[in-house]
Amino acid sequence: MQEKNRLESCLKCNLCTLVCPMLAANPDYPGPKKAGPDGERYRLKDPAFYDYALKYCLNCKRCEVACPSDVHVGDMIQQARIQYGSQAKVKGLRGVRDWTLASTDLVGSIASPLSPIVNGALKMKGVKALMHGVIGVDKHRSFPRYCGEKFESWFRKQDQSAFDKFVTFFHGCYTNYNYPQLGKDLVKLVNAAGYGVHLLEKEKCCGVALMSNGFAAKARRQANVNLFSMRKAVEAGESVLTVSSTCTLTMRDEYPDVLGIDNADVRDSIMLASRWLYTKIVSGEVKLRFRKDFRMRVLYHIACHMQKLGWQYYSLELLKMIPGLELVALDQNCCGIAGTFGFKKENYAYSQEIGSRLFSDIREGYSEGTVVATECETCKWQIEMSTGVPVLNPVEILARALDD
Repeated sequence: MQEKNRLESCLKCNLCTLVCPMLAANPDYPGPKKAGPDGERYRLKDPAFYDYALKYCLNCKRCEVACPSDVHVGDMIQQARIQYGSQAKVKGLRGVRDWTLASTDLVGSIASPLSPIVNGALKMKGVKALMHGVIGVDKHRSFPRYCGEKFESWFRKQDQSAFDKFVTFFHGCYTNYNYPQLGKDLVKLVNAAGYGVHLLEKEKCCGVALMSNGFAAKARRQANVNLFSMRKAVEAGESVLTVSSTCTLTMRDEYPDVLGIDNADVRDSIMLASRWLYTKIVSGEVKLRFRKDFRMRVLYHIACHMQKLGWQYYSLELLKMIPGLELVALDQNCCGIAGTFGFKKENYAYSQEIGSRLFSDIREGYSEGTVVATECETCKWQIEMSTGVPVLNPVEILARALDD
């Protein structure tokens, strides 16, 4: 269905407005109905109507989850931001900031070999104050640490030749440059299920940060690189597994709906590791053994993009399979970071206000040894910075609980 027809399906019921986390925190944002279907009607007649307040959209997709008519409100706003009000047009140092935040592969490849220096510098108050005043990265924001050995470098040393069945792993920027342990745990878990792991022939960032900062042309180039390699994997009979809900949603849904790139031939083969593993277990093909002495209390946070995918069920059911694990599902509240959005000085206060309900729920549910689980890496950064509670991906928890 074309976007024009989708906007005409809008019933003006305002359900999207009721669930929008930004509208509750920022009266300058017109809300998803006005920014999406209502605004699109004007933009189709006169592009000059574009409202720069659309930059406040978190692209959390809560409006799309709430919509009873399947209007792709979030996609409509994203397309308008790219077509009419691209943040790539921002000049000066703010433009440099947006480009840097969006260039995850470039920044990661430079920062990883220099990780001790980069990690130390990003903690220094003077450096934070300089970034705050000069380029507009908020001084209160904590940065994820970079790792000296990339996940790809570690994986090249691993022997997977003993397996006769394989999956392909799209690891993403965060796993590769910041947290290789998540990738190691994925390999451990998949191997325990009786499958070997391949990496894509060539992988680029999924492009979500590029899209949200207005660099759509580069996002399309990177999407085509990923899809070319994914097609080879799928033709070989392999599923493409991920560990990030945002990467997954971007490659499955935003490639066609926002960037206009057809991925129909591989879309159903791109899935979170939790969904893949759950289907293998319930079919009887895979049986995992968990430690009897494993103990952990887990507060599960449904990330916004996970809610849009509708796949939280698989993670929750897998975690319930672990003996000795106490599981609490938190109310679904947006954490507020929205990728690079929460790093920007002009957005930081909104980011923290939006996340305040989630932070309060986590503090109230916390007891000694409790961890939060979620599939979104930027939710992890936001929650750990704002509550001090450690956050793990369900893949990590499952790997730790395995009986080796």
